[in-house]
Amino acid sequence: MNTNRNTSALTPADHAALLTAVRHLENPNFAARIAEYAGAPVNRILSMLPRTVNRRLSGLVRTAVMKGLDVAVDTLEEKAPPSPAVGFSSFVAGVTGGVSGMFGFGALAVELPLTTTFMLRAIAEIAQHEGEDLSKLEARLACLEVFAYGTKRTDDAIGIGYYAARTLISKYTGDIAALFLERGAIDASAPVVSNLVAEIVSRFGLVVSDKVAASAVPIIGAVSGATINVIFINHFQKIAKGHFTLRRLERRYGSSHIRHHYTLLATAPAKVTS
Repeated sequence: MNTNRNTSALTPADHAALLTAVRHLENPNFAARIAEYAGAPVNRILSMLPRTVNRRLSGLVRTAVMKGLDVAVDTLEEKAPPSPAVGFSSFVAGVTGGVSGMFGFGALAVELPLTTTFMLRAIAEIAQHEGEDLSKLEARLACLEVFAYGTKRTDDAIGIGYYAARTLISKYTGDIAALFLERGAIDASAPVVSNLVAEIVSRFGLVVSDKVAASAVPIIGAVSGATINVIFINHFQKIAKGHFTLRRLERRYGSSHIRHHYTLLATAPAKVTS
């Protein structure tokens, strides 16, 4: 990405958009969003789930991400809509979550890939609205990247943030785009694909774990599977908005200029609280 664009001061509107992006991307706490709705703290309780469930969950997350990769490399509508139709995706996710809630964990194998696909479509519309050209594979893979930015892994070094994660993820997506240009297709067994999927699964899986665990927390028993799914998709829509806002600003001002401003805002805790 070109870093030598206009480095003048950000307009008030762009500065406000950048600040909102920092808030969303540096505080990606899905459990906190559930707690916000429930009016009570929700701690990670994944360890309470049986190990067999944990192992199966990891497999389901990988399947969902692979499905997302298939969608990302398929043809999407290239004409941007007037505004992202995120409400419809939230509605559909709510319906699938409600059905999943009725049938329990067993329904997750069907519900999670379906919800992930609807989420990716909503993310793609947000990307288009922020000026992305979805005729390009790099832009479509950037949509898939969003699933990796929805949380911070417990083994992440203190202080690692959005840009550190993006540097790693972007290397993998760049390798996949190069592979696609070379071969005209993407082999799911290729090491570059496995690396990307593994990295996204390791991060996206934490949010899915919270989603599954939250459904079993007695203190929020009144929160249905449908509502949790709506919170789930809205969470990633906020991450997508932040991600593609930054990409838009980088195209206008230069990536190094925006990263500098982002870092200043991200290291001022009083300014980025959710």
